[in-house]
Amino acid sequence: MVEQLTALHRFRTYLDIGVVVVVLALTNLIAHFTTPWASIATVPAAAIGLVLLMRWRGLDWTDLGLGREHWRSGAGYAIGAVGLVLVVIAVGALLPWTRPLFMNNNYATLSGALVASMIIIPLQTVIPEELAFRGVLHGALHRAWGFRGVVAAGSLLFGLWHVATSLGLTSSNVGFTKLFGGGVAGTVAGVVLAVIATGVAGIVFDWLRRRSGSLLAPIALHWSLNGLGALAAALVWHLSV
Repeated sequence: MVEQLTALHRFRTYLDIGVVVVVLALTNLIAHFTTPWASIATVPAAAIGLVLLMRWRGLDWTDLGLGREHWRSGAGYAIGAVGLVLVVIAVGALLPWTRPLFMNNNYATLSGALVASMIIIPLQTVIPEELAFRGVLHGALHRAWGFRGVVAAGSLLFGLWHVATSLGLTSSNVGFTKLFGGGVAGTVAGVVLAVIATGVAGIVFDWLRRRSGSLLAPIALHWSLNGLGALAAALVWHLSV
């Protein structure tokens, strides 16, 4: 009887992981290959839905990185992460050999970069992705395989999540275009680079989530990389004109 209950529990745990992965895959496809409105609402809606689903399936708020008892430690790590990224981005934007990597056409104006960094990036990308990956997926994987499983599977899936968004990476960034060129070869190089970079970032996000016990820390690091990066891009474009 005990063995049957254990097997049933294991099956339900693996089923939860499978459901989360399938939902994330479908969400990615809908968000990037259907309508513009879908690209705005799909990821946030899916993230909220997954949180509610996994709460119903037995994960508590602490399992999801949302427990109040970890807010203070999460805030401390968040402040440190933002400060570190700010220094790195400032140095990178000032050095002449790394400055072209910041010249993203999507953030060529300061007004556009401000809207992106303060509204679009946190609400459409950072918070939903962290809820989905460092919250729901982290909790489901940890229940099945512990932190090693989180790092191995979670970082891989996070890297693959960025395949669609990286298809135009080399064409929209002056620095990457110079490095990898255009055409199919440049696109493939951009996708591979993005998957590797975001996979490694996923490992760091997972470590912060585990270390702090809170989603506040990976959310802050994720936003600082994207949001401060957008502001730095606008500044570099402004200084280059």
